[in-house]
Amino acid sequence: MTLRPIEDRVVIKPLDAETKTKGGIVLPDSAKEKPQRGEVIAVGPGKLLDNGKRAEPSLKKGDKVLFGRYAGTEIKIDGTEYTIMKESEILARIDG
Repeated sequence: MTLRPIEDRVVIKPLDAETKTKGGIVLPDSAKEKPQRGEVIAVGPGKLLDNGKRAEPSLKKGDKVLFGRYAGTEIKIDGTEYTIMKESEILARIDG
């Protein structure tokens, strides 16, 4: 199945939550925080502007990003979790 987002939406595959603290303490599943980092899997064509043109998306497939803890809509396809959100809900792109 292929996901093709519409307008200015992006499909993100959340990266796994940390299993250990920086001090080396192993966290149980109940204590893990919801991931706020992910990889862009698909990008929509861009928002349709009032003049009929589309705004160019600033993200591309493969970009690593940071997003708000409760941003977007979570879905599960073939056992894999994804988050779909508007590009404006993404806080930053991670370079490097």
